[in-house]
Amino acid sequence: MLGRAVRWVVLLCAGVVGPASLRAETITIGAEDDWPPYSYRVAGHDEPQGLTPRLVRQAFASQGVSVRFRTLPFARCMLEAEKGTVMACFNATRTAANEARYHWHPTPMFEEELAIFARRSPDTSMPMRQLVQEDLRGSSVGITVGYTYPTSFMSDPRIQRKPATSDGNLLHMLAAGRVDYILVNTLPAWYRLQVDPALSGQVQRVGRISVDGFWLGFTRARPEGERLAHAFEQGLRAIKRSGEHQRMLTELQRQWAPAPAPAPGPEPAAAAKGRP
Repeated sequence: MLGRAVRWVVLLCAGVVGPASLRAETITIGAEDDWPPYSYRVAGHDEPQGLTPRLVRQAFASQGVSVRFRTLPFARCMLEAEKGTVMACFNATRTAANEARYHWHPTPMFEEELAIFARRSPDTSMPMRQLVQEDLRGSSVGITVGYTYPTSFMSDPRIQRKPATSDGNLLHMLAAGRVDYILVNTLPAWYRLQVDPALSGQVQRVGRISVDGFWLGFTRARPEGERLAHAFEQGLRAIKRSGEHQRMLTELQRQWAPAPAPAPGPEPAAAAKGRP
């Protein structure tokens, strides 16, 4: 009888020391403060809003890890992750310039188009040819300070790059005619065009630079950074398998992407025209 009681105590202790210790782990992650609808600060809310905080919290929760967020400007957020002040930062793209500075999970959280926007043409009857990066040579192109852009674009001497402090300022700069084009991610642009009446009807998407994945960049300054990158990868795969990941992406697209234009219908029959 005593032996059985001892075995139960040993098993109970093993359970407490194992999974419970993982469940108790809490980490701090930097959240980008101005990239709606993915991650952004809202006055009166302590927590960052948007898709990415929800996605990150759910992926880590599936692995028994709790998350606190620090909402920061993106450039500072990535610097804090590099220094180890926060464990990771989102939403980061992977480039040759930052690949070795962080630990990366293999699977991107989502993909987003980097689009070319221009002022809206007064003649909407003619379809516009979709522009590519080479078409920007000889033009002024607005970009957001602190964001990551393709190396080929940033190093092209024939493109005149003009900085702005946010995507919102970038869109207003374009609408005012201070640049020829801007580079902005498509869904964040649609979001701002819908919530800012001053931009209504002023600009339009005219081309594409790339479609990029977005990640959490995990710190290399702390030994647990690599382990947590692996844990997040497992959690991301778990919410993909459950269907929750796709549900969140579909909901976001439904809320902010513009409805597709209706297909043109057949012309009315001639005999019906002018009928009383």
